[in-house]
Order: sequence, then C-alpha cells, then structure tokens
Amino acid sequence: MSSPLEKLETQLEMFIENVRQIRIIVSDFQPQGQSVLNQKIQSLVTGLQEVDKLKSQVHDIHVPTEVFDYIDQGRNPQLYTKDCIDKALAKNEEVKGKIDSYKRFKSHLLSELSKTFPNEIAKYKAIRGGE
Repeated sequence: MSSPLEKLETQLEMFIENVRQIRIIVSDFQPQGQSVLNQKIQSLVTGLQEVDKLKSQVHDIHVPTEVFDYIDQGRNPQLYTKDCIDKALAKNEEVKGKIDSYKRFKSHLLSELSKTFPNEIAKYKAIRGGE
C-alpha cells in the first residue's frame, strides 16, 4: 500500500496530465470534441476532489515557502535541498574556522600569560585539567 504522500503525488500528476490534455483540446477546439472536453473537465473536478480527500492525511507535512519560490522561478524544487546543504556546509566551514581561530588565540594567550603570570597560569591549568 502506498503512502499518503505517494497517493497525493499520483493524484497531482494525473491532475497535471488532465490539464495538459484540456489545454491541447481547447487550443484546437472543434465542436465535435465538446464531449471529450466535458469528460476531461469532469475528471479534473474528480481529481481535485481526490486531492481534497488526501489533504487530511498530509496536513502535518510542512513545506518551506522557499520551495514554492523555486517552483515559481521555474527551478527544480529538489535544488532547494541541495542549496540548503551547500549553505550548511559553508556555514560549518566558517564556524570551524572561527573555532580553530579561538583555539589558537587561547593557546597563544595562555602562552603569553604564562610568561607574565606563571604561578597563576599553573593554578588555572591545574583547575582546568591541564588545558
């Protein structure tokens, strides 16, 4: 049995296909095609009803609004995830660089302080466990 998300995806794909077919029928409309158009419109309505039935099963799924921005811009929404990961990696590198800088600063500070205050730094290191 497929998940509610898969069912929703299937319904949306069928909806998109129906819209595409209606667009083709309407763009080259012939009076004898009216019954086919009516059937397609009815199946469009039925598809929307099915999507509406599925909404209660997927109500707890949250989609970041930025994903919709990607879609509006004609970009693949899966790129949003890739961009988020790239931003996280860049931020991680930035933070790692800051941590390394603070560690070097601390080491240098302790080194310089131990020259000026050797007894106090020895006590400090004893308290901190020999850092």
